Amino acid sequence: MVPWTRNAKIAFIGSHGIRKTTAALAFASVIQRAGRSVEFAREVVRDNPLGINEGATSEAQLWVLTSQIRRELELSRKAECLVTDRGVMDNFAYYLRAGGGEDRFDTEPLVRQWSRTYDLVVRLTPDVELRADGVRSTNDRFRDEIEAILAARLPRLVPRDRLVVQPASGITENHDWWPLAVRLARRLGEPLLAEGVTRPARPARQSAPRSRRTKAASKDQLALDLGH
Repeated sequence: MVPWTRNAKIAFIGSHGIRKTTAALAFASVIQRAGRSVEFAREVVRDNPLGINEGATSEAQLWVLTSQIRRELELSRKAECLVTDRGVMDNFAYYLRAGGGEDRFDTEPLVRQWSRTYDLVVRLTPDVELRADGVRSTNDRFRDEIEAILAARLPRLVPRDRLVVQPASGITENHDWWPLAVRLARRLGEPLLAEGVTRPARPARQSAPRSRRTKAASKDQLALDLGH
């Protein structure tokens, strides 16, 4: 197999409870089925020893921000493609919210520079209800505050040609991630499929009753909460 000539990195970002982990894992699976090696960087916030959610301090969110960068550095050379559950952009939004809008530790230059290291950024928007998982906040106002900060800051960090916006409600088992994988490979100037690999057949779409779709959404959320 001839590997890509450089490593790729794609981030799935947004506020909490919007199926980022479900989306990121599904995309990583597509890259793997194309015959490419993949590393998955799970979100670091659940390991934060300083506190999370509404009561998090600037120091706590600084820990998350720097830990995100450290994890990406550790994994970026281990595979052809690194898929990250969060990036510096959304972690920066939580950090600013914790500081009342103030960048107490002057992190924006670092965030701006690091944002350039992502080949693509997928922003999931919150059109799904928050679900309790015993860890993350279910406060809609808190999530709205994060989304407002992210919406204001993201255009300065990620150019339009590297940004993909996807409603969270579209993250289902039937979502086709293949076009996004093709787009990522094209940014690299590389073929998506490894030598000798053919595109896997895509399962037929299933039209489920509303009640079943709700159940499936709950299952996806469970994967988000308990997965990686």
